[in-house]
Amino acid sequence: MYSIIVVPPPTTEDERKRNQFRLAPGERLTFGRSADDVDVTIPHDGVSRRAGEITAQGAFWILSNLSRVQTYVVENPEGAGEHIKVGPGRLDAPVPFEFSRIVLPAAGDLLAVEVWAPRHDYLHSDGGFDGATTAPAFAVDRTKRYFAVLAALCEPRLRGEPHAALPTVDQVVDRLRPNWPAASRTSVQWNIDYLAVKLRLKPGPDEADTCPRLNGKKESLVSLALRFDLVREDDLAVLAAPSSGRPGR
Repeated sequence: MYSIIVVPPPTTEDERKRNQFRLAPGERLTFGRSADDVDVTIPHDGVSRRAGEITAQGAFWILSNLSRVQTYVVENPEGAGEHIKVGPGRLDAPVPFEFSRIVLPAAGDLLAVEVWAPRHDYLHSDGGFDGATTAPAFAVDRTKRYFAVLAALCEPRLRGEPHAALPTVDQVVDRLRPNWPAASRTSVQWNIDYLAVKLRLKPGPDEADTCPRLNGKKESLVSLALRFDLVREDDLAVLAAPSSGRPGR
């Protein structure tokens, strides 16, 4: 069974149909500008002849940066800006993200090589999961209003825009109106404040009156929710309008 799927940046010839390369555990894929010395050619003058190498390692993959001077950034598009840096000449850097984007700076352009790691290894219940049940780290009820507010805040970044600006309170109100006709700025802000207490966030700069806010409650909530999977993409279903047209709870 293949371990990872690699999708190189499009060229002018195959912009609509991007190639995919599937690697089984232990297989390697080199990429770069050269048409002869690598497995995947990226025809851009800003890319090294042998730019890098991707190796499948079971349920994850590793990246070698073969560039002499250029740092590569590996982004997690689903992780609210989460990323790692792989410096020039670094070999076998492990990448922990299930879905990743290798960003190659290339003479003013940013070229993206996408990598999926769909294979997952799990501990089976028979013979595993020993120990007494513990309290959950975050007690979140997905049927409550506050969770719908949290989902609306997380939605832009869960839709594949890791650096997207967070919605304003008014935009959250508009997003929730189909299921919650009585939603208002006051009720949404109350739920944001409640979430900050419930999830035990430390007081942020927004509580200080002496300087501009740099990282308010919304940013802290979204960062926490996405880092610990409190809100996943399938949870955005709570934002869908009811098919029967009935008002929200």
